[in-house]
Amino acid sequence: MDADLIHARRWWTLGALCFSLLVIGLDTTILNVALPTLARDLHAGSSSLQWMIDAYVLVYASLLLTTGSLGDRFGRKGALNAGLVIFGAGSLASAFSGSAGALIACRAVMGLGGCLIMPATLSILTNVFTGPERAKAIGVWAGIAGLGIVGGPTLGGILLQHFWWGSVFLINVPVVLAALAAGHFVVPTSRDPAATPLDPIGTVLSVIGLTSVLFAIIEAPTRGAGSPVVLGAAIVGIVVVAVFVGWELRSDHPMLDVRFFENPRFTAASLAVTLIFFAMTGLLFFLTQYLQSVLGYSTLRAGLALIPLGLAMSIAAPNSARLDARFGSKTTVVGGTAIATVGVGLLAFAQPEGGYGLVAVVLALLGIGLGTAMTPATNAIMGSLPLGKAGVGSAVNDTTRQIGGALGVAVLGSVSSALYRSKVAATAGFSALPASVQGAVRAGIGNAAAAARQLPGGSRLQAEAGASFVSAMHVTALICAAFLVAGGLVALRWLPAQAADEEQEPPVPMVPLYIDPEPALMP
Repeated sequence: MDADLIHARRWWTLGALCFSLLVIGLDTTILNVALPTLARDLHAGSSSLQWMIDAYVLVYASLLLTTGSLGDRFGRKGALNAGLVIFGAGSLASAFSGSAGALIACRAVMGLGGCLIMPATLSILTNVFTGPERAKAIGVWAGIAGLGIVGGPTLGGILLQHFWWGSVFLINVPVVLAALAAGHFVVPTSRDPAATPLDPIGTVLSVIGLTSVLFAIIEAPTRGAGSPVVLGAAIVGIVVVAVFVGWELRSDHPMLDVRFFENPRFTAASLAVTLIFFAMTGLLFFLTQYLQSVLGYSTLRAGLALIPLGLAMSIAAPNSARLDARFGSKTTVVGGTAIATVGVGLLAFAQPEGGYGLVAVVLALLGIGLGTAMTPATNAIMGSLPLGKAGVGSAVNDTTRQIGGALGVAVLGSVSSALYRSKVAATAGFSALPASVQGAVRAGIGNAAAAARQLPGGSRLQAEAGASFVSAMHVTALICAAFLVAGGLVALRWLPAQAADEEQEPPVPMVPLYIDPEPALMP
């Protein structure tokens, strides 16, 4: 495929890449809707349910740097196709899993496919689009990602109303097949023209380090931050990551050139993305509990209630490129985080008997703010690197999202749970409850709501537990807003107002220095 044809088909290429990305976004959240059904049909305990989600996250996030580097080395289209095939096969196997253990293993396979797909989409996009058009394309990419994440609960609720739980995985298969077919015709092959040797030691160190750190983050809310397992994993992870950095600094062909972080544009944007995803993921974690266990929404209705977030992101992200071009990356990122902060702060005024209006406003402002901030931040990360390293740059962008999201759930979830437990235990009706019911009520608002439905006069318990949860949510929302403010301050202090891309590109039509006209080495 020559450069002129690639340029002529660039928007079709973006469409195929977004279709590939959509399957990742949907799967990220659709499983949450099916957890109660899986607990019943597969006799899965709380630990098994947690690992149905975490097995995917752990494999996905710990291998992103490796798969991004392999895509740069052997061909990004090949990495994308391989990821789609693995993801589709894992989804098919998940749909027909006969036990919780089998489903957890299949989810890990899906994580392997996902970590090949995600960096490939953004790195191919970065090589196909140039100049101002790249920011527009990244805006569309970010909008589709947000739409997919929020659309998962809605689609999951509809499927579970009409089909068995396996349908939430089976739906991925036709999307994967369509993405493979579209990509065959319009997605070009690109790779790093330098073709440096592989870095097996760096690869092993990055996988061990990231896996250990993420395991500690995931297990901290369940086991406790001070447990030997969590502390041991955290220490191993931090030490191995430090060794990885030292090795990459000395290596002649590093998998990740850590000197990239000397560029304030790259580092500030990466840190801002981490803090933004910390806040967004943590907020959604306790907001969905508020909708279902306090306001009494069904699973489907709670999924539909999140639509303003995805809709606002899908509108704001593509249009933020114009703001970036006019006002610069610094102003756009800071402005976006400020809007999101206002939205999150409004959640501190939510009430146990409140309506949906406030929630809709919170979600809309959050979506507008994040959609506005994420596009220039992502463009800053990708534009600060040579085009040959687009796969690694995309992997860094995705890894920061995953770590930020995992930390958001772990930290904000733990804070919310601790505050809820202390407040509900101090209510007037708590001491009169049987000991077994007290334990269930303290375990979480979901358990408290279930217990209230089974007890005579349970409306009082429901009201007190709901008020305790909302009180805890007020504090957690303010903490969430503080992290968004931190993300904005990072951008204000270190993100350049406007910076030229690392590798200056010629005007279109493109000179095909980084587009590989030969078949990809990776099938």
